Amino acid sequence: MDYSSFVNKNAAQLQPSAIRKFFDIVREMPDAISLGVGEPDFNTPFYAAQAAVRSINAGRTQYTGNAGLPALREAICKYLDIRFGVKYEPEQVLVTIGASEGIDLALRGLVNPGDEVLIPEPSYVSYAPCVKMAYGVPKSVPCMAENQFRITARDLENACDERTKYLILPYPNNPTGAVLERSDLEELAVVIKKKNLFVISDEIYAELTYGARHVSITSIEGMQERTILLNGFSKAFAMTGWRLGYLCAPKELFPMFLKIHQYTIMCAPTASQYAGLEAIEHGIEDGFQSVERMRDEYDLRRRYLVAELNDMGLECFEPKGAFYAFPSVAATGLDGTRFAERLLRAKKVAVVPGVGFGEVGRQHIRISYAYSMKQLRAALSRIRQYVAELREI
Repeated sequence: MDYSSFVNKNAAQLQPSAIRKFFDIVREMPDAISLGVGEPDFNTPFYAAQAAVRSINAGRTQYTGNAGLPALREAICKYLDIRFGVKYEPEQVLVTIGASEGIDLALRGLVNPGDEVLIPEPSYVSYAPCVKMAYGVPKSVPCMAENQFRITARDLENACDERTKYLILPYPNNPTGAVLERSDLEELAVVIKKKNLFVISDEIYAELTYGARHVSITSIEGMQERTILLNGFSKAFAMTGWRLGYLCAPKELFPMFLKIHQYTIMCAPTASQYAGLEAIEHGIEDGFQSVERMRDEYDLRRRYLVAELNDMGLECFEPKGAFYAFPSVAATGLDGTRFAERLLRAKKVAVVPGVGFGEVGRQHIRISYAYSMKQLRAALSRIRQYVAELREI
């Protein structure tokens, strides 16, 4: 049967995820070491998991309200205020299926066919496909290593044209670990207002910054009214599989996002919501000590990884956020894809080719340090051997 007349051409033209393609191969190599997946190797805090168990045992297995548990939405507002100085009301908070639903929801709710959406690159693999599925036009804004992979006000202004309406702001950044400081955001805000842009700010790694606290663009004067803030529990609370995130929006736009969520999702998983509520409430009580301990461990791994990469000749910008390093492999004479493929075959270490995150990353690879020091040491020993062998060829 010829299915070509029945499929959505927009969806059919999407390319498979560069990350998933690589790790389908890894699954068939039992002795391979993977440094590719962006998932905390910490367990979900026991108190959060137990809250989910209690909710199930108590028979709380029905739908919640579409927007999420009222107590959770209120707790999210307290959390954002305490940790980042950002003030929202519960009526502006929509609990989602991870931050991933938030990305899709924001784009489907905002973008009209033909609208141009600016995406700083390198960046998370889902942005451009989600823009296309919303019938928008993704436009890359290259961000270079010499500028610490940050988008600048000049970059933003030069990228704008008459069709540009939206900016995705992916900081702290996956895959580079780049962050934006307050001064960077203030300069961007001037251009955003001048060009009358609307921002989708993906702040899922907000808790994972090193040396300085994360600054949300919604804390910059005049920006909360023109920003959708996305965040979630996956990274900060080691809750990836719980699929729990949230979208914060101006009150005037909130009913639109809620409608889409009602028709497509109904509500986030009930047990996950109770776990998230306990994660925040417990965190407020103890000053988020578990979050801080996890971040300190990542910081240790970060410093070790970057030092090792630079020492073996793979030039690596020092990431200031998230849990990724994005070294250049240009010195080996290979691009990121060939380096990663040959490394996997020769030494059974899996990393991600940088081009999967945008053309700017063609000479790079992404390495996640959301792994134990034991795994990192073993993998880096193999990578060092591989790089040395390349030099002998």
